[in-house]
Amino acid sequence: MFKIRKSKDEEPTAPGQVRIKKRSRVPGVMITQYVEELPEGMTTPDFTRKPIALTIQEGKMAIFRAVVTGKPAPTVTWMRNNGEITEEMYKIIYDASSGEHQLQIPDVSVDEADTYKCFAENEYGKAIVTAALNVIEVGYKKNRALQQSRTAIREIPEDFKKTLKTTVDLEPKEEAKPEIDDKFWELLLSADKKDYEKICAQYAITDFRWLLKKLSEKKIEREQEQEKVVERLCNLKPIELKASGEAEFELEMSLKDPTSKIYLFKDGVMVPFDADTEVKHALKQVGKKFVFSINGVNPEDAGLYQVEVDGVKIFSTDLKLPPIDFLVKIQDVNAEEREDAVFECVISQPLKKITWMGKNVSLEQGDKYDILVSEDMLIHTLVVKDCMPLDKGIYAAVAGLKSCNAWLIVEADNDPNSVGKKKARKTTRAGGGGADLLKIAEEQNAKIQKERDELIAKAKAEAEAAAAAAAAAEAEKAEAEAKAKAEAVAKAKEKAKEKAKAKQKTATTKAKTKTKVKAEGGEGTDKAEGTSDIENEEEEEDVEEEEEEEEGSETAKSTSSKPKKIKAEGEASAQGADTEEGEPVQEKRKRVRAGPLVPDTVIDPGVYFTSGLSDVTAIIGTDAELVCRLSSEECDGVWYKDGTEITATDDICIVKDGTYRKIIIKNCKEDDAGKYRCEADGRKTEAVLSISDPPRINPDDLTEFIKPVIIKTGKDAAFKLTFVGREPMKIQWYNEGEELLEDTHVKIEKSSSHSRLLLTKCQRKTTGEIKIKIKNECGTTEAITQLVVLDKPTPPLGPVDIIESSSTCIEFKWRPPKNNGGSPITDYILERQQIGRNSWKKLGKIGPESKYRDTDVDHGRKYCYHIRAETDQGISEMMETDDIQAGTKAYPGPPSTPKIVSAFKDCINLAWSAPSNTGGTNILGYNVEKRKNGSNLWSLVNPPDEPIKEKKYAVKDVVEGIEYEFRVSAINISGAGEPSTPSEFVIARDPKKPPGKVIDLKVTDSTYTTLSLGWTKPTEEEGVQDEAKGYFVELRPAENPEWGRCNSSAIIMTSYTIMGLKSMAMYWVRVVATNEGGNGEPQELDNYIIAMPPPVKPQFTDKKIKNFMVMKAGNAARINFNFQASPLPAITWLKDGLPVPKHVTVSNSDTSSQLMISSSERHDTGIYTIILKNLVGQETSSVEIRITDDPKVPGPVELDENVSGTVTVSWAPSPDEKKDDRLHYMITKHDSVKRTWQTVADHLFNNKFTAINIMPGRQYKFRVYAKNDMGISKPSESATWEVKRKKETFSLTLPESKDCNFETLPSFTVPLKTHNSPESYECYMSCAVTGNPRPHVTWYRNNVSLNTNTNYYITNTCGVCSMVILKVGPKDSGDYKVIAENSLGRVECSTKLVVKD
Repeated sequence: MFKIRKSKDEEPTAPGQVRIKKRSRVPGVMITQYVEELPEGMTTPDFTRKPIALTIQEGKMAIFRAVVTGKPAPTVTWMRNNGEITEEMYKIIYDASSGEHQLQIPDVSVDEADTYKCFAENEYGKAIVTAALNVIEVGYKKNRALQQSRTAIREIPEDFKKTLKTTVDLEPKEEAKPEIDDKFWELLLSADKKDYEKICAQYAITDFRWLLKKLSEKKIEREQEQEKVVERLCNLKPIELKASGEAEFELEMSLKDPTSKIYLFKDGVMVPFDADTEVKHALKQVGKKFVFSINGVNPEDAGLYQVEVDGVKIFSTDLKLPPIDFLVKIQDVNAEEREDAVFECVISQPLKKITWMGKNVSLEQGDKYDILVSEDMLIHTLVVKDCMPLDKGIYAAVAGLKSCNAWLIVEADNDPNSVGKKKARKTTRAGGGGADLLKIAEEQNAKIQKERDELIAKAKAEAEAAAAAAAAAEAEKAEAEAKAKAEAVAKAKEKAKEKAKAKQKTATTKAKTKTKVKAEGGEGTDKAEGTSDIENEEEEEDVEEEEEEEEGSETAKSTSSKPKKIKAEGEASAQGADTEEGEPVQEKRKRVRAGPLVPDTVIDPGVYFTSGLSDVTAIIGTDAELVCRLSSEECDGVWYKDGTEITATDDICIVKDGTYRKIIIKNCKEDDAGKYRCEADGRKTEAVLSISDPPRINPDDLTEFIKPVIIKTGKDAAFKLTFVGREPMKIQWYNEGEELLEDTHVKIEKSSSHSRLLLTKCQRKTTGEIKIKIKNECGTTEAITQLVVLDKPTPPLGPVDIIESSSTCIEFKWRPPKNNGGSPITDYILERQQIGRNSWKKLGKIGPESKYRDTDVDHGRKYCYHIRAETDQGISEMMETDDIQAGTKAYPGPPSTPKIVSAFKDCINLAWSAPSNTGGTNILGYNVEKRKNGSNLWSLVNPPDEPIKEKKYAVKDVVEGIEYEFRVSAINISGAGEPSTPSEFVIARDPKKPPGKVIDLKVTDSTYTTLSLGWTKPTEEEGVQDEAKGYFVELRPAENPEWGRCNSSAIIMTSYTIMGLKSMAMYWVRVVATNEGGNGEPQELDNYIIAMPPPVKPQFTDKKIKNFMVMKAGNAARINFNFQASPLPAITWLKDGLPVPKHVTVSNSDTSSQLMISSSERHDTGIYTIILKNLVGQETSSVEIRITDDPKVPGPVELDENVSGTVTVSWAPSPDEKKDDRLHYMITKHDSVKRTWQTVADHLFNNKFTAINIMPGRQYKFRVYAKNDMGISKPSESATWEVKRKKETFSLTLPESKDCNFETLPSFTVPLKTHNSPESYECYMSCAVTGNPRPHVTWYRNNVSLNTNTNYYITNTCGVCSMVILKVGPKDSGDYKVIAENSLGRVECSTKLVVKD
């Protein structure tokens, strides 16, 4: 069930197979489905338990565990990113009882720290998950980490050259203009001017003048193309690797068409991207700013990235990953409580910032942490301030793709005197690398600078050499032309012959003088190679303007022979022009020299070093040699060691060999290590000599050790080896790669000069490689020998293969023993038993061949055999065969179905394969039978006594136009076996011509996952193209160059629906017609298609859409809108015009969107709006949600009599009144006479009400209820109210009659109040007015009378005037006024009504 494969092996997708990405319920698991629709009952693989990341100490066992599901049961495989999973170092286990898959890594080492992947795959899909393994170094490696890092730097300094970016050698080109990679121009078009020189050096471009001219032309062409799709393009920022491990590049552009498609390419291949920042490639757009990001950067992501808009290239940038490594890793730190802890590391390349992690969380500069970087940006420091026990854990440093980690252990202060007291912060620091880190960083910085200088000097020297070679060739050409021209002038002008000769002689003298000066200058340039002062000197090229033609030619020749030079700013220096015959020199571009052609003086640079000393690491006891080179042979060099002059001795030889100066230290000792310096004529060069003492083995002892040790099983084997080297040394013994540890059968002796291994009672399985590994801080050495343990062989392996079983003989073979015991097989010993008898017949020794032919058999009898193997060490146990019968008739099985190779009108060619079951004997031949379509009679094609020997046959007994089928049967010694299954029907006729292209191919329908096609059958042309019998539909994603078939077998219909497409992906589609003659030419659609339905403006599909909801606080509020749109719209939810709060959950699908508030509160009340927007249009809908609760009881009720016959009821407001603007009150009255509760007022929004018709002598009670949208509260009841009836004796005294006047002016006893009412609710206004005669009351809104308006219900009862607005609307807002007037006067009262939305 398990298999092991190499990491990063890609599995290609078969033609017609889809790759549908699915998301697992388990985070971090990615599922790929291979089929469009899963069969019933079948599922793709998935993880119910995924492997988790591990951080483990070195030497312990690491176990990744996974539990998978899927039907059929998936196959589980494991991989790692950098390396292979081998059976020797890894154990893959499956526990059937728990269904758990395990990857076990015993004795974990630092080399096994990596990212591991687990795959679960079946025929319907694949699931993948990754987990990281971090290994913490402990023990010997931990204590020697610093020394090893320093040793690594000094032993292999050349490795640092690999970390520098290589520069392409600038070799002179024979062609005028070299072939330049298109990637070079793409980078230049998007780069800043300051980066031109670096890019040109990378691509070996030296002609800057031609480059700038060509670049200007390409920029104009690119801008003209970009103007078609982009209005404005600016702020191009090249790709940059972030500290978080992602890469970003950005640009600002204004598109002419907002619907233009943006594409991303990597090295010319389209890369899919998404707006989701969690995917691999993402695009984030903010206004006109586009930010492209690459998440989880790995080495495969390096390359050229290009942005295109509708096929027009906009921006190009090159991603190069810095090759950074840790020279010194961070070390474990033991800190005391309230002490600062310091982690320090040294990296191989300068970096402004690295990422520090603590307990898997990124750390930033702040009060708790200090993050420091040295000036050379090689030493990075993390300071954990004021350490507490909670700070204990693993801290890591991450630089690019490399990382290292270490433990921080905080020791608590256990002082009993400080219990309960605040401990003082300590000023000391724990950890840190000290001066060693500074020294390593200085050495590394010097090496980096040296390598850079060497690469720059090499590039400049090669460029100058190339220019000099080209100039020399031009000079020779110019000289030849001048000579020919001079001869022509001599012939034409006979009278001026002497003058011409004189001028030619003068010109030749000048040319020689210039050539000599140039040769000296060129030699000086070569000598000055490696010296910065001489390298930086620059010469101006001057061209002397001559009046005469001959001197002009010489001047042109001299100028063209000078070397070309490239300035630092990227501009090309002036180049000499070639003078062609017949052209005047004055028309060429020249620069007039200001001084003499040959300088008056030449500055002698003196003696200098052309090659300096290099650091050398020598093994103790060997010779060390330091070599440098001077520019002069005469100058002597003086040698110093650590500042002290040294002279030649018996052990030190100082050699002067031409320009080379050497010092040879013989038989190096540790005291010889130090800094050596050579001085000559005021110049000096120095280097460091390091002496190492790695483990070493004497060659004679090694020759004796590697001889194989051969013993017999059960005996002892001893191995001993002597060595020398610096202590301490770690000695390890291995048997077949597995380390040997002391136990009952393994004894190991160790000392400073030798080690001995004793293996007691060795068994055969101990045979193999014995290796000793000796290691110290200077290096490692190994020695390997072989141990051979001899034993008798194991039994031969069965079952036996029967070669022949006939009436006269039995022939069979078997496999040799799995283990021959260390000696070759000399004989096999056989004995035989006839079934039914008890005795065994000895057949004896038959030789070393594992095969036997028994001719002494009886027909029909069965026999059993015992087989033993014999070697020099003994005879194995026996292997018993199954019963073998002699002479049984065993017919062969059926061959494979015959295949129609070709068909003609007079011949049909067949081919088939031999049967898998031959019946135990050889196949003698085959019979072929044929049958006409519609007939039941099979007829033999070949003669009965002439079986067909080969596995193919040409049937010629056919009639043109008749349809046939064929079958084949095999023949062995027993006879003919069962026939094969019949072949396909085939018509005896000549082959057909392939059909033509289909006609009118078009798209009939499309969705996000399907595409429907329709076409017309291709036409027939006799002799050119025949009728189509079927069709194949082929599909190709835009980013894939290969076509894949959607249907495995040809379809007859002229329509087809492709399923399993990726939403909004681009595809190319074509249809191929086919028949018996083969496939016709494919017919493609004119343009690519996008997997999406036809464009549809968003619209809601719900028949009834709610616009108002009331929910009780604490309950879940849910709003669902169904819609249809194409392409899928962007869905936005707003609350009161603003984005919805975070606690509101929005779930979207292709056809619906749902908003849910899991536990609603009053503050969730508001108007919620959904906005659907796509390329076609926009649609919105709103719903008001009111969150409320059962109202609370109003406060105490008070009764008061302001007017006789009335009672004013007032009460304290309900606590919910401020929370709910729709809360109102209802009042009921209880009469002692009627004894029932009657509602006297409702929809009151104030806290006072005047009850009328209060009769004296009766007792009244009032109850006040609070009401809202959820219901009614419990009542708040008043005390009993009663107006006593006064009974007086009736007496009548008629006073004198006087005229009484009871008339009074109108007045308001209770004025109107201001009202704030929600829309669509009732509004109740009331006031009380008195006056005699009874005043006439008129209501006004905005000075317009309302008494005759039927929309307002107006009453006037006993002076209480009221008006009710049944359904308040926005038009009802305004100023309201009541005017009361009678014959004595007029009075008015006003208020304001505000209607809420």
